Amino acid sequence: MKLRFKERIALFNLLAAAAITSLVFLAVYEVVFRTAFSHLDGDLRAEQAEVFRSLGFVGDSIVITKMTEWQENEHLQEEVNPTFLQLVDAQGKLLFHSSNLTIDRFGFDPNLEHPHFFNTKLKAQLVRLGQFPVKNQAGRVLGQLSIGISRAESTVVLKNLRTTLFLAFPLTLLALYLAVSFAAAKSIAPVQQLIQGTANISDANINTRLPLPQNDDEVQQLAKAINDLLQRIENSFNREKQFTSDASHELRTPLTAIRGTLEVLVRKPRESVYYEEKIGQVIKEVDKMHLLLDHLLQLARLESGAVPLEKGPVRIAAILEAKKTKNKQALEARKMDLHLEIPPDAEVLADRTFLEILLNNLLGNAIKYGSDNGSIRCTWEESTRSLTIADDGPGIPAEHLPRLFDRLYRADASRSSQVPGSGLGLSIVQKIASLEQIEISVKSKEGSGTAFTLHFK
Repeated sequence: MKLRFKERIALFNLLAAAAITSLVFLAVYEVVFRTAFSHLDGDLRAEQAEVFRSLGFVGDSIVITKMTEWQENEHLQEEVNPTFLQLVDAQGKLLFHSSNLTIDRFGFDPNLEHPHFFNTKLKAQLVRLGQFPVKNQAGRVLGQLSIGISRAESTVVLKNLRTTLFLAFPLTLLALYLAVSFAAAKSIAPVQQLIQGTANISDANINTRLPLPQNDDEVQQLAKAINDLLQRIENSFNREKQFTSDASHELRTPLTAIRGTLEVLVRKPRESVYYEEKIGQVIKEVDKMHLLLDHLLQLARLESGAVPLEKGPVRIAAILEAKKTKNKQALEARKMDLHLEIPPDAEVLADRTFLEILLNNLLGNAIKYGSDNGSIRCTWEESTRSLTIADDGPGIPAEHLPRLFDRLYRADASRSSQVPGSGLGLSIVQKIASLEQIEISVKSKEGSGTAFTLHFK
């Protein structure tokens, strides 16, 4: 049977209350039980003291010196609060018994050396019996004295108490269950409101937020956490919408160019040189699409965490020297100089493959957006363990800097559509930097170039 949350709260609280109530009731009954019989045992001791004062000893024999105590009315009756007396010697021979014990006899332990109290019956009479060893001045046991008194009143009290507790227990649990159920319903009411509010949120109204409960408690914290989650989902949803739109646009442009070129080629026969020229343009557009898709796949792999990092010591100078050689033609085409101001022994702890991709993207950006006949400087600062890659290009307007690492975002001044690229390079840079735990910052000013700085740990 499946229980609702409110019912589970009530059930668990009821079980806990039942256990505690049981312990309390048992403790109450035990206290009353002990108190009742302790009172009877006190009366038995008082009676024993009076009887012992009437006893004397001659050698190893017990002598009753005062018969008045033995002849009191309470020893002569059985009906109303009677007291029963029985005295035996060390051999178990009956020396005396009260007249209300004419037929019945109390059992006794002939080897008993200390007082002993227990419950028994005499005919239909409930009796509390005390057995006391009779000792002479030398401490030798000469006999056993048994004294019995009625325990009917104590038994009635205990019976009534048991009945009361047995009746009170289920009634108490029922009252507790109703009270806890009511309290649980009130307690989870804000949670139910959150459930209803969350159920009404879809992609059509993803900007909706849950109202915060008035009390500053765990439920309010839950509402805040859900709102924060909704905000992250909305941001991700908006990014995906923007990404889909931008990717569609980026793919549509080369596809349109390819389609237009092919339509021109099929209209009529042309010279082979013309075909070669147009096919070359198609290949360039295909390369653009290939680069975009390759970057999209690379970024998706980075964001999924499917590619594990293998960190180790890496010398930055060696990587940048290799990149300088690789980009030699691009640098010569724009008559740009690449200055590497990095000590050969400058090392960082990183995944070499990812670090090469990161530096290649930053260096490629500097080459693409730097000035013709200009220079690119890569400098290492040992005190801050930072690498700076700076170009002398047109720079980036301040309003574009906050979105510089967004997917497919290209600032007008520094990310002109005339410059080849997918618009994903810096997004990949930021993702790799996050995975490598590298802090990245950018400084740029229109007309003064752009500098990216990597801070290594």
